[in-house]
Amino acid sequence: MSARIFQPARNAMQSGKVKSDMWILQFDATSPRSKEPLMGWTSSSDTCQQVKLRFETRQEAEDYAKREGLAYMVMESPKKTAAKGPQKSYADNFKFGRHANWTH
Repeated sequence: MSARIFQPARNAMQSGKVKSDMWILQFDATSPRSKEPLMGWTSSSDTCQQVKLRFETRQEAEDYAKREGLAYMVMESPKKTAAKGPQKSYADNFKFGRHANWTH
């Protein structure tokens, strides 16, 4: 049985940083999915595809995979970059003495 260890991408609806550093161990498919002819639903006899284990650190996920005898692959995520420039608030749009005129 093989597994992937990765950090999930942040949802587009999220602006915070909570749970952004967790690592997920997800099992790879061992059997193909089949299509049910009447309704067109897909199914599989492999229930491990539904399991996602969450870990605080990459090392914890790797230790778990080694302890359970799983073949695993670590997928590195791209480095997270900080926002450029100072963070502004909505009130800065209406500040007196700003460089561009308020056009509303």
